[in-house]
Amino acid sequence: MTLAADHLAQLDAFVIDLNRASAAAILPLFRAEHGLEDKGAGKNLPRDSHAAFDPVTQADRGAEAAIRQLIAERYPEHGVIGEEYGEDRPDAEFVWVLDPIDGTRAFISGLPLWTTLIGLRHQGRPVLGSIGQPYTGEIFIGSAAGSRLLLRGSEQAIRVRECPSLTDAIIATTDPDACFDGAERGAWLQVRAAAKLARLGCDAYAYAMVALGKMDMVIEAGLKSWDIEAAIPLIEGAGGIVTDWRGQPIGQDGGQMAIAGDRRCLDEALVALRRSAK
Repeated sequence: MTLAADHLAQLDAFVIDLNRASAAAILPLFRAEHGLEDKGAGKNLPRDSHAAFDPVTQADRGAEAAIRQLIAERYPEHGVIGEEYGEDRPDAEFVWVLDPIDGTRAFISGLPLWTTLIGLRHQGRPVLGSIGQPYTGEIFIGSAAGSRLLLRGSEQAIRVRECPSLTDAIIATTDPDACFDGAERGAWLQVRAAAKLARLGCDAYAYAMVALGKMDMVIEAGLKSWDIEAAIPLIEGAGGIVTDWRGQPIGQDGGQMAIAGDRRCLDEALVALRRSAK
């Protein structure tokens, strides 16, 4: 069943409320004492494993708790999937998918590249999503109705840009040494060699830059659902594409991901990415 436009508009407004509640929980702890813990401690993982150091802070937990509380008050029948507090009714008609701080490593380093990811599934399909950066005051939000940027009281429609060739592309990934296995790293290096410019360490903020028309492609692997689902409606609403490394739609389990603003650029990258697709 298609989500009615008036219902989508109500949920869209609620996403803005959720971003504000999350920001209120996070900002007092940014560049302050944030109660860092290492979820990877005691797991006996190799030091070069991406999961060996797995930081979480009071800001992560407090923001997700604040978001969940508002959802429970406004939409008690909705389900929630979050990085910090797990699943609650994941098979409900509407399910919120949350990453309170995507980029905790940036957060604890004092870098304003972390974001809050809030996505909504309707009948299993991502229909609404936002990427919020409260320190800069940005909320990127998108759905089938389009995508826009809210910034300190102003609002503007946003759109991906044309990029007909990978040689013209600005691309990004978070950390190719930590996030890719050997074959995946080789695929990334092949794409990077062809691209005009590559940036590292931006986490989901790079997704927003593709939607804004400032970057052209983001390539990641090892993602969880909460790492990507909020970005799908935002990117698609801005005219972009989100696929796995085979060029197929992303499922509900995350994994390998490519975001692009222009299908022609993506198709060139997929020549390399398909060889390492899982």
